[in-house]
Amino acid sequence: MTTTKDILSRLVGFDTVSSRPNLDLIAFAEDFLTSRGFSAHRITKDTGEKCGLYAQLGPSGDGILLSGHTDVVPVDGQVWTRSPFRLSEEDGKLFGRGTTDMKGFVAAMLSLADRAARADLQEPLRLVLSYDEEVGCVGLQDMLARLAPLLGQPRVCIVGEPTEMQVAIGHKGKASLRATCHGQSGHSALAPNFVNALYLATDLVAELRGLQAELCEGGGRDPAYDIPYSTLHVGKLSGGTALNIVPDRAEVTFEYRHLAADRPADILARIKRAGRKVQKMHAKLGSNARIDIDQYNAYPGLDVAPSDLVVSDVQRLAQTNETVKVAFGTEAGFFSELGIPTVVCGPGSMAGQGHKADEFISCEQLAACDAMMDRILGELTD
Repeated sequence: MTTTKDILSRLVGFDTVSSRPNLDLIAFAEDFLTSRGFSAHRITKDTGEKCGLYAQLGPSGDGILLSGHTDVVPVDGQVWTRSPFRLSEEDGKLFGRGTTDMKGFVAAMLSLADRAARADLQEPLRLVLSYDEEVGCVGLQDMLARLAPLLGQPRVCIVGEPTEMQVAIGHKGKASLRATCHGQSGHSALAPNFVNALYLATDLVAELRGLQAELCEGGGRDPAYDIPYSTLHVGKLSGGTALNIVPDRAEVTFEYRHLAADRPADILARIKRAGRKVQKMHAKLGSNARIDIDQYNAYPGLDVAPSDLVVSDVQRLAQTNETVKVAFGTEAGFFSELGIPTVVCGPGSMAGQGHKADEFISCEQLAACDAMMDRILGELTD
């Protein structure tokens, strides 16, 4: 536990907010691992300012894969009562940005690596560190082409997002979209003669709200989720330059989060039909009316059957009989799509501490994660 806390202190000290480089943290992790006999492979982003890491120790074989992301959400606009990038301990809690999401798990991974270096492994221990998870799981997507050949086919993959050490077998997939609405500019005194791009945008929002109602009433249902149906959410609406000018451009940024039962291609097709419907309504006033819908990011959901062997394997490692499905997205779906049996299990509570001021992880949760890591080491050395 002391080793894990020491490592966590180092990790929290790296300001790896997603808008900043993570190279110093990766250099620390790479040196930590290679000095203990791991083979390590950096996977660098095209810009060179960020990178991920794959590391492996032990003989050939399937083994166990552990995965965590290195970036954290910003602290701007939050009121912290202590330094967010310096680990502090009080009343059995370890405070600092990323302690729960998810440097606590990464610290436990590295602490396990330290112990594994002194053990007689019969199977390989595989570790992945990614970047830019907090901005839509884009880092692992960048890494996949170079990462997949290195991974092989581990028999178990654990993505260590905070689940209070329960085994999470599902989360929704997500897609991020941008609708650019084009109209005609003109003097507001003659507004009815022009196509107002903001009207296209707000009419599209109304259509999206109608589609949300349809998904709620007639789409797939999964009672394991707090919101048991697929959702549509509009996050940003912008447009216009001045009150007396009819806006010729407006933008709507929105997302959908889908259950496994609702095919994302079907939801996207319905969204595009809604866009064409609004465009046709406004085209009667002017041929300039147009809505361009761009899906600029997406990540897959996770949907593991409770009877799958990976579930009972990780339940045994985590010493729990429970399974849950989580509201937030993770990188687990990417590993699952590679055919690797994958679940999510890690220390801390996303709802309780994730993304909040004075983020913390309890020493009790971190110790439970260390205990799971000890059982993983036992499996790899049997």
